[in-house]
Amino acid sequence: MRFNVLSDDTKICVVMVGLPARGKSLIAGKALRYLAWVGIPAQIFNVGTYRRLDNPQPAAAFFDPSNPEGERMRRAAAQAAVSDMLKWFREGRGIVAILDATNSTKARRRWIHESCRNAGVETLFVESTCDDEDIIINNIREVKTTSPDYKGQDPEVAARDFRERIRNYEKVYETIDEDEKEYTYVKLVNVGSTVIINQIKDYLSSRLVYYIQNLHIKPRSIWLSRHGESEYNLEGKIGGDANLSTRGEAYARALPELLRKSGVPKDAKVTIWTSTLKRTIQTARHLAAETGYDKLEWKALDELDSGVCDGLTYAQIAERYPEDFKARDEDKYNYRYRGGESYRDVVIRLEPIIMELERSENVIIVTHQAVLRCIYAYFLNMSQEKSPWMEVPLHTLIKLTPRAYGTDEQRFKADIPAVSTWRGKGTSAHHQEVPEHMRV
Repeated sequence: MRFNVLSDDTKICVVMVGLPARGKSLIAGKALRYLAWVGIPAQIFNVGTYRRLDNPQPAAAFFDPSNPEGERMRRAAAQAAVSDMLKWFREGRGIVAILDATNSTKARRRWIHESCRNAGVETLFVESTCDDEDIIINNIREVKTTSPDYKGQDPEVAARDFRERIRNYEKVYETIDEDEKEYTYVKLVNVGSTVIINQIKDYLSSRLVYYIQNLHIKPRSIWLSRHGESEYNLEGKIGGDANLSTRGEAYARALPELLRKSGVPKDAKVTIWTSTLKRTIQTARHLAAETGYDKLEWKALDELDSGVCDGLTYAQIAERYPEDFKARDEDKYNYRYRGGESYRDVVIRLEPIIMELERSENVIIVTHQAVLRCIYAYFLNMSQEKSPWMEVPLHTLIKLTPRAYGTDEQRFKADIPAVSTWRGKGTSAHHQEVPEHMRV
């Protein structure tokens, strides 16, 4: 489902609430990527970024509520962030702003709510609370290694300082309660094990809340792989339901070891997802047999439907449908094959997959080039213009690890040759014939 039922004056400020190390920035970052992925213009306004302009690496004492200078500077940073956010709305530059900060007192939240209301902007408060010490420790480890506040500092010193910062915030922290029942809010307790929703009134807020309540902040990775080289790949044909080539079968046999080399956590629960097409099922079968991981087939992971062009080479498409070939080069994301799909259509059918991915822990997805591009674009915040042209080589395993401030990426290439199926924008449609000796 897409956000296609928005009124012209829809404006929402998503206000993050919570103590440090409760996953607020992770949730904010994911929400921003999701909104961009489905075509909703959005931006994060991080109060810490404004505060760092004057105090780039403050010690914990800066956050002590009894420190008047620290309190003044933190209030000024919040005011600057809200001012810039409201200006951004006035200029018509977006629909959803995410105010990322602790926003830890009722007075601060009331000020934000009133400032937004006076500007014609709705507020959606998102509070993340957690008393699970293991999760908090993991988040502290994440922050001390990735936050700009601790860049270049000794990790253990950073961890001690950050714990002291949390204790300072705890002195004044007020959770959202009955006093604020007129607000629209969602509360995530212990990584979403309990979700409390209040006063959700509009369509966009309900979609955002549905997305947010599927998130968790436990550490995990997602592995992406195209199927092994197929018989159609050797012939330069698109679509179809071809079997693997001999080299594609070799990749299928090598995939379990490639996954082990990528660093699967010991005793991690991993699930294998494939499409319903033969080449992905064949690629994953040795992986499932050797690891014992559960395997699921998803129709939503099937390759982009190329309609009347299914089974053709690019040269044949250019010859039979020259206007279509040119139109696809000009706007590949929105171009829809005759009787088939566009990349935009694929994103729509992948939304339930993304929701399920966010609920899951460790998943390896064996899928197709266009589908993998769309999933990759979601995690790496790649633009709609660039994602359809992304080069995704065969026989390569991509490991993505979501972090609070982005997604780490590693690639592991199997030592098994394969043809290149990538065609750059505006390049020749003619497929380079594969020499006979390479078809073994």
